[in-house]
Amino acid sequence: MAASNQTVVVRLPGVLVDLFPGAPRRLEMTAATVAEVIDELDRQFPGMGDRLRDTRPAIRKHINVFVDGDKLKLSAPLRPGCEVFILTAISGG
Repeated sequence: MAASNQTVVVRLPGVLVDLFPGAPRRLEMTAATVAEVIDELDRQFPGMGDRLRDTRPAIRKHINVFVDGDKLKLSAPLRPGCEVFILTAISGG
């Protein structure tokens, strides 16, 4: 759980929500960093953290996390009320 007392809005892609029954497309949580968002998602939906983060730990290559248009890493701080968009990379061929 986050050390601070700030609420952020998290938006999840449909492809991820489909893998975790009961997971909403939009949720609010308390988190001070991107890593805390992923920790909380994993707490609420066990296994989701492994889909978003690798063992280094870092955000997986096919996952992007954006806040205010900026692509962020796990250690990035979040401001209260911000919207965190977790997106899956689109590949084709």
